[in-house]
Amino acid sequence: MAEVKKYSQEQLNKTLWNAADSSRGTVDGGVYKDYVLLLLFYKYISDLHQHEYEKLKVRYANDLDRMTLRLKNERFVIPKGASFFDLFNKLEADNLGELINVALHKIEDSNGTRLEGIVTVDFNSDAILGKTEQRNKMLRNLMTDFSKIDLTEAGDDVIGNAYMYMIERFGSDAGKKAGEFFTPKSVAELLARIAKPQPGWRICDPACGSAGLLLLAGEEIEKQGSKDYALYGQESNMGTYNLARMNMFLHGKDSARIEQGDTLNNPQLKENDQLMKFDLVVANPPFSLKQWMGENIESDKYRRFWRGLPPATKGDYAFVSHMVETAKAKEGKVAVIVPHGVLFRGAAEGRIRESLLKENIVDTVIGLPAGLFQTTGIPVAILILDRSRETGGKNAKRKDVFFVEASKEFKSGKAINSMEEEHILKILDACEKRKDIPKFCRAVQPEEIAENDYNLNITRYVDTFEDEADVDIEANLKELAIVDAELAKLEVEMKKHLKVLGIGG
Repeated sequence: MAEVKKYSQEQLNKTLWNAADSSRGTVDGGVYKDYVLLLLFYKYISDLHQHEYEKLKVRYANDLDRMTLRLKNERFVIPKGASFFDLFNKLEADNLGELINVALHKIEDSNGTRLEGIVTVDFNSDAILGKTEQRNKMLRNLMTDFSKIDLTEAGDDVIGNAYMYMIERFGSDAGKKAGEFFTPKSVAELLARIAKPQPGWRICDPACGSAGLLLLAGEEIEKQGSKDYALYGQESNMGTYNLARMNMFLHGKDSARIEQGDTLNNPQLKENDQLMKFDLVVANPPFSLKQWMGENIESDKYRRFWRGLPPATKGDYAFVSHMVETAKAKEGKVAVIVPHGVLFRGAAEGRIRESLLKENIVDTVIGLPAGLFQTTGIPVAILILDRSRETGGKNAKRKDVFFVEASKEFKSGKAINSMEEEHILKILDACEKRKDIPKFCRAVQPEEIAENDYNLNITRYVDTFEDEADVDIEANLKELAIVDAELAKLEVEMKKHLKVLGIGG
């Protein structure tokens, strides 16, 4: 085994990504990530096991039975011969991919429901990883690089953050596929911070992807010096669901409950056969999801769509409706990323929006810059719905809707744009104070929104028109005179050069 080094957060991020990227070969990044991140998790739990084994070996040097019993009660059970280190000793085996498969399935079986179904890729696949020689080269390089890092030395925060960094980098490479598992960090941070989660809260993401948004929401509570909160999520894509599970384990959030399935047609987060209720519901659901509607949705037993049934070709308000119904009555909050069409489209969506406004739970609308997402170049918005504004809630007297036009708050990038800390702080400060700032934000009373037929298009309420600067004719004439003089000089020089070359008169 290679010498193990200690790493800072930045060093670990860079080292892990370089290891993954240099070994990729021709494998598509959107697929390759599932192999790399599972292998990284495998190394992490093997490191945990190895540390525990070495510690118990000293403590129970003369009592092998007690040591074996203690190992069976560790955080993750690693059967004999199935650790990363056991496989590393067989690195030159021709059937390395097959051996990894066997070891991972043994670990999966030995840990019961905690790791059930977590292995969804085949490390022996010709179709995905290439023929034997190519596949073995990739796996050997990856395992060799990972073997140099003791992931337990970093601590849960550092390794968890490194895992999120890897997901972010894979998201940058995956293009439109990134939307299945990744929300840009600057957007997720803004959403988590603006939601203001508090100690004791139950927090849910019904379209959790790889669970980065959930973890950031929890992080906001830990900044307050508390670890008293509970995380819940559901994800439809099996591979992404397993990324979320591993993400939670790597962050030390073993008690988080992540379920797999279609939230709209088969919600899994239930209590006593009813939908669970949460203090905060956050999400970046798929934009305008087509064919979201299952055959039994019109007779939904949970009555999530009592305000109206969203169109079958656009699932945005289906997610919004689900989130509102799973937020606690008179106190729960919803923070969701939506395409701008949610703010102004008519028909069934217009009726749902009108109902939400008349219920007085639409609190804040924030228009974000275009180009923040890999999946789309269109601008999106954050919608904050606050059920504490309902009759009987502590904020029932608040009647205005606060609009923020933040489309210019970004840093340009080659592939995508991003929001820096200064942009996030500007938006947060405006939402905290709820004071009008010309061309940026404004509190709007319900009467004005009703006059606009309950249209929430931000530019209806925040004037973004920029007056053209007055034209200084005298200054322009002086500038033209200077330009004309320069052109005259250039013409004289050109004639001289042409004469030397024997061209012209």
